[in-house]
Amino acid sequence: MEAKFQIFLILLAVLAGTALLARRINVAPAILLLLAGIALAFVPGMPSLELPPELVLLVVLPPLIYSASVAMSWREFKFNLRPIILLAVGCVIFTAFAVAAATHYLIGLPWNVGFLLGAIVAPPDVVAPLAIARKLGLPRRILVVLEGEGLANDATALILYRFAVAAISTGAFSLPKAAGAFVVIVAGEMLFGAAVGWLSLRARHRARDPQIEITLSLITPYIAYWVPEHFGGSGVISTVACGLYMSWNGPLLISSATRLQGIFFWDLVIYLIEGLLFLLTGFQMRLLFEKSKAFPLDDILFATALVAVIVVVARFAWVFPATYLPRLLKRVRERDPSPPWQWVFVLSFTGVRGAVSLAAALALPFALPGGEDFPYRDLILFVSFGVIFITLVGLGLGLRRWFDGSAWRKPDVPNIEQSMNPKSRRGAKRSRRRSSRSTPSPTIANCPTRWSGCCARGMKSAPTNCRTRSIPTRTMSRPRGRS
Repeated sequence: MEAKFQIFLILLAVLAGTALLARRINVAPAILLLLAGIALAFVPGMPSLELPPELVLLVVLPPLIYSASVAMSWREFKFNLRPIILLAVGCVIFTAFAVAAATHYLIGLPWNVGFLLGAIVAPPDVVAPLAIARKLGLPRRILVVLEGEGLANDATALILYRFAVAAISTGAFSLPKAAGAFVVIVAGEMLFGAAVGWLSLRARHRARDPQIEITLSLITPYIAYWVPEHFGGSGVISTVACGLYMSWNGPLLISSATRLQGIFFWDLVIYLIEGLLFLLTGFQMRLLFEKSKAFPLDDILFATALVAVIVVVARFAWVFPATYLPRLLKRVRERDPSPPWQWVFVLSFTGVRGAVSLAAALALPFALPGGEDFPYRDLILFVSFGVIFITLVGLGLGLRRWFDGSAWRKPDVPNIEQSMNPKSRRGAKRSRRRSSRSTPSPTIANCPTRWSGCCARGMKSAPTNCRTRSIPTRTMSRPRGRS
């Protein structure tokens, strides 16, 4: 027990030192943490640390998803729902099928094993790309789409993962039944997540104590995740729904003092979880290296390089058509004008894989129900780690090197507020004229909410649908924070 605590302190020290070094050399901390974990794994005398899959899927993943959902603006999420769904659902399924086809025809893996490998490596991790994109000052629209994709793509991948494992274990698979089960899981988890958010918000409102409310906020994501996961779902969708419900309704029932304390608490929790997760992911290199001796080195390297290329190319092949083909419809084009190709290229380039893929690979059973060894388990483990390493280091460093310039940030593209209304240009001109006046609007001083969008934009009188005298107007200007 004492040795494990000493290792934990070493990891914390490495986490702090690596973060300082990453800030100095201007590199995403996730990249250096992964490399530091690999280096520590081969230090003489350092015990091997195997990352338990249930630690990631049941302990680490719920607070990460919940925190990102609460920090997400529901209005921005709703407006970008089409690209988010196309990436989080469509791109993940497309990538899984592409990996299955490539590994079947070029390596000779069975279709069910190839689809399982595709489901494992299909969901991108957005921690490192988002950290780099924020430093580069990329448009807010790109950040919102990446955050929204990161919330839901794990759910799609884990559901496909369960279907593939069941198909390998039983030897049977029915596409209509799988599609029906997918729809039922998504709908049921959305309702359950909203219900958990409603109950948690009412309980916290009655508590009226910051410490108790923050404790309840820590319990909430696990309730939203564990119950659906226990009954065969993914748990991710219900956690996202719960977090978005809290983000939308939390400021109405949670005091500002509690929200402020919650922001500091959750920032520290997420920082430690993400840092230790990348370190432990790097630690798995030693274990995988020992297991890889059962396969020829050439076969492992070829399979890893092939899958890494496929997941990168598949994202490009999906993102560009998914961006421009829907805008052939006049209604979509007027509501949401086409972005410049540079934005689409950046979205395509952020296909970095993370610890969820490795956890899913580690969670594979060792044997089938009949007692036989699970087919290609060690190969799937090594290929998954190789894809994580190649995409995180290669794409992560390339994103910083190639997109650090004003050429990728087009200021003449309409932002989200302008794109929502086909008559946005005329409204934007009126808004600029009002905001340029030196005298503030008298409505701001008398507004009971102080953050309604109409007052913040300097309008002399609230629009007809504004309810500032009773209920705060839900707008983009609404304060958000982890609650």
